[in-house]
Amino acid sequence: MAGNLMRFDPINELMRLDPFRNMDDLFREFSVAPSLRGLEPEPRIRLDVEEADDAYMVKADLPGVKKEDIKIAVEGNRVSISAECKREKEEKSNGNIVRSERYYGQQHRSFTLPQDVDDSKAQARYSDGVLSLSLPKKAGAASKQISVQ
Repeated sequence: MAGNLMRFDPINELMRLDPFRNMDDLFREFSVAPSLRGLEPEPRIRLDVEEADDAYMVKADLPGVKKEDIKIAVEGNRVSISAECKREKEEKSNGNIVRSERYYGQQHRSFTLPQDVDDSKAQARYSDGVLSLSLPKKAGAASKQISVQ
């Protein structure tokens, strides 16, 4: 009976795999790409953050959002942006609706800055789908170097 036992060699088993095998053949039966074709991805808030000596400038892409649906919160050095997104798309053919898609949702993005923000002087503008924030640095909040004695 001991002759039926085989030693398992994981390296040898891995070497038996053909590295040039076409992965498309492996997943052909499980392809979901045709069912997702034509669907738009869920919107995301994309950011650019720049630092000057006295402030941070933030630009956030929020296309198709009304400015009334944007909320900004600043707590110390943490900034949060949230937006209510509503998107409706309707396709017609010969006057009949062929496809109608609606998306309603909340988008949220938070990030931390290296220094606290003076929220009493912060400003926000929204134009052409871009939210622009001017976030002045809080006076006296700069880090201080301490020399070792």
